[in-house]
Amino acid sequence: MIAERWKRYVALLVLLALCFNDILWGDITVGAETKTTLDEYKEILSDVTTEGISYTDYINGYDAEKRPDEQYIIDAKDYFRTDGMEVKTYEDYQGMEGTSVYTEESGLIEYEVNIKKEGFYNLALLYYPVEGKSASIQRGIFVDGKLPYRELNLVEFSRVWVNSVTQWEQDNRGNDLKPEQVEAPQWITGYCYDSDGFITDKLSVYLTEGTHTITLYSRREPMVLRKLILDNSEPVKSYKEMMKNQEALGISDSSGQMIVKEAESADRKSSQMLYPTQDKSSPSVTPYNVKELRNNTIGSNSSWRNVGQWLEWDFEVPESGYYYITLHARQNFARGIYTSRKISIDGEVPFQEMNNFGFRYNSGWHMVPLAGEDGSRYKFYLEEGKHTLRMEAVLGEFSSLVSQVQESVRELNDIYRKVIRITGVAPDKYRDYNIEDNIPGLKEDVAKVRDQLTEVIERLKEVAGGTSNREVVLKTMRDQLDYLSKDAERFTKVMSSYKINMSALGTWITAVLEQPLALDSIYIYSPDRKVKEHNNSLWDKVVHSVMTLFYSFVIDYNSIGNVAEKEEDTKTITVWVGTGRDQANVIKSLIDESFTPKTNINVNVMLVDMGTLMQATLSGQGPDVALQVGWDIPMNYGLRNAVVDLSEFQDLDEVKKSFRQSALTPFEFDSHTFGLPETETYLMMFYRKDVLNELKLSIPETWNDMKVALSVLSKNQMDLGMLPNTEQVFAMLLYQMGGRYYSEDTKSSALDSDTAVSAFKNYCQYYTDYKLDKDTSVSQRFRTGEAPLVIADYNLYNELQVSAPDIKGLWGFTMVPGTVKEDGTVDHSVTGTGTASVIMKASKDKEASWEFLKWWLSADVQTQYGREMEALLGSAARYPTANVEAFESLPWPTDDLNSLLLQADWLKGIPQVPGGYYSWRNINNAFYKVVSADDKNKMQPREALMDYVRYINDEITYKRKEFGLPSIGN
Repeated sequence: MIAERWKRYVALLVLLALCFNDILWGDITVGAETKTTLDEYKEILSDVTTEGISYTDYINGYDAEKRPDEQYIIDAKDYFRTDGMEVKTYEDYQGMEGTSVYTEESGLIEYEVNIKKEGFYNLALLYYPVEGKSASIQRGIFVDGKLPYRELNLVEFSRVWVNSVTQWEQDNRGNDLKPEQVEAPQWITGYCYDSDGFITDKLSVYLTEGTHTITLYSRREPMVLRKLILDNSEPVKSYKEMMKNQEALGISDSSGQMIVKEAESADRKSSQMLYPTQDKSSPSVTPYNVKELRNNTIGSNSSWRNVGQWLEWDFEVPESGYYYITLHARQNFARGIYTSRKISIDGEVPFQEMNNFGFRYNSGWHMVPLAGEDGSRYKFYLEEGKHTLRMEAVLGEFSSLVSQVQESVRELNDIYRKVIRITGVAPDKYRDYNIEDNIPGLKEDVAKVRDQLTEVIERLKEVAGGTSNREVVLKTMRDQLDYLSKDAERFTKVMSSYKINMSALGTWITAVLEQPLALDSIYIYSPDRKVKEHNNSLWDKVVHSVMTLFYSFVIDYNSIGNVAEKEEDTKTITVWVGTGRDQANVIKSLIDESFTPKTNINVNVMLVDMGTLMQATLSGQGPDVALQVGWDIPMNYGLRNAVVDLSEFQDLDEVKKSFRQSALTPFEFDSHTFGLPETETYLMMFYRKDVLNELKLSIPETWNDMKVALSVLSKNQMDLGMLPNTEQVFAMLLYQMGGRYYSEDTKSSALDSDTAVSAFKNYCQYYTDYKLDKDTSVSQRFRTGEAPLVIADYNLYNELQVSAPDIKGLWGFTMVPGTVKEDGTVDHSVTGTGTASVIMKASKDKEASWEFLKWWLSADVQTQYGREMEALLGSAARYPTANVEAFESLPWPTDDLNSLLLQADWLKGIPQVPGGYYSWRNINNAFYKVVSADDKNKMQPREALMDYVRYINDEITYKRKEFGLPSIGN
């Protein structure tokens, strides 16, 4: 009995100990290996924007002053779990002693750390940016299997880029060529920062005593890891405090020194976008030439505008002491506010004022000394020897303002969706909807956002130093909210302007997020020296203007780069480009770098309106090769013997392997191939995560699911965004149902088949029964949440990434809904569209033109062109190449690329036939007869389509006879 009693006591004590341990350690997991799978992590990242907390809220939940003076270093080789990635280890990699670990662009790797002192810690990675897709490296960072706050959802780690040459090369007209930007990877200690720039300090995580896991989830690009570092750094002192400390050490001014750095010759940079620019706007820039283009500035084209972009310059001072720094700069981009740079020397911000140095608006180039608000210049102590100056784009004091406005826009969107559920998007202004009764607390919500905007306006005045034109949009929205807060029934009168004002706020965010600045020169000099601006007198400016006008009549601006003359020992072809000067410049630079040197074929590139292509060809003034023409051009010109049939080249079949069949179909006819695809885009389905969560809707996978979703959306005065103004929507439904455009022999339309009629009826039904909007931009309705589901070309992805910061993280995209087949499988077919390349029949050197076309459409060149365009114009210009290998090499986030590739597996081409241009024209005519005609002229879907198919067949027959081809009955 005694033994049994002791057993019970022992058991009770163990139970109490376990309970006490649980109370003491809370959520800490001892031996903290997580069981979270890769898919579960992916789901957390997908939901964090709608369900996670902000960094500010996270910090406020703890004692922000609790920052232990401790450092924890985790060797990369000491990972204990990976999922979805195959790691590799390297010894003494690229000069770094010890074992490093290669982590792939997808998957996760997990580490453990034992924390001895509780508190906040900054997290840094010692990494090497190995070759990838030339984009910044992205990781999601989890602690103990959870995402502490939203900002760790996506943390970016930069690459290092340099100019490929130190002496600028020139074309044969004396213009400097833009140097290629090449990677110069090096070991980097990168701390975690907010990729949006709203939080300017290093991101920290709060760790209690005990064992924790840190999980790195790869979102884009590979990296080699050497260490993970948890530490805290000393806060940066103010300039006054710093000078007090240094004066106590007896530091004095340097004397007689003047170091000049040309900004365009930056030694390192974080982005391909930061290449030297050519500025002829002022004679004060150096070097200056009124006739030829010179690489003389950086950022003149507003390329240095994105938060986190940095430039570095190495310099050497011959004497220890204090120095002044002055910049020859221009900030003529952001009127009414200033743009900011964080300035550091040798990796450290010298004093607080350099965390956020502002460059105010000025239309011209001028000297900007690094000085306080009172004009007194800051002194920088530099020891004799080599140093590095870094300037990084930051939001500075605007960060909190933009964050507040972004939050306000989201709340305004919420209010808008609540109201339209009662009133619809076009309410009757004379009807009483009892909005206040139906939406309790609406007036208070409106007043809350009004007060938020009032606070932002007052703060903006302080930051900008007075009233600025940036206040106009904020005041307009604030005043309207004040009007609505007095009587919610007024919504019916101002619904349209409310939506416009809300959109304007989103545009305001986009504008303020950009922090452009142009630099010409950097002066680091002793206080006893003076910096003078050169060639900036009134007379200099007058002479510059006159000479610029004169040369505008002399120089041929349509020709790009080197202009070659025809010679006996070399071949020369002419290539026309029909998009823009930036595209033409990049193509020409690629030609001069890798095509002409290898083939000895000179290429003259001309920027031309492709609407003149046929006329120029007929007059004998056309090109040898035309790039970036519409997909209808090759067939139309080929049937008229105006372009070369590429099937005459023996290696055509090998070249075709680079493309999907869907991209080749429009250019193939009757064993002929009249062109090759350059770009190919297709439909994807975009969805708003937050709105679908509100409505408890899942993402539709089939059209049956979509119809169920539409009934829910309709009850909430929302709908699907799917515009009928392109052929792709109808073609998607047609192909998913197993239909086709033309008969097997292409002599007639196949749109009179039962399948095609059913597809057309289904197509019309979405706009008659479900009342889908036929005209309004889907991107705007997607932003407001009016259309939380959108089917559109995947180029919308680039537009939303750049132009819709107000809904960043609230949306995703996936395959279009599919049609369920009789066997239970789901068909997700879509069709593509894009641009093409052709060789003109009048070309005098078809072999040279074919060599050029093969080079231009090769995977390597298409990849390089895509990366160059993105470096030049940002992610909005992501190139939708038709080359499959090149497409997969572009810097898409891994999950997004996988979604695109899944949809690409279902791509089908729309064939082009003689008279085929009549097909879509008459499908569209039939559509509007069903959907939009008045009652007198309205037709049923079958009747309308059958009626217009007769016109299609007549045109096909007419054109086949015109081109000498057999037609129906022949």
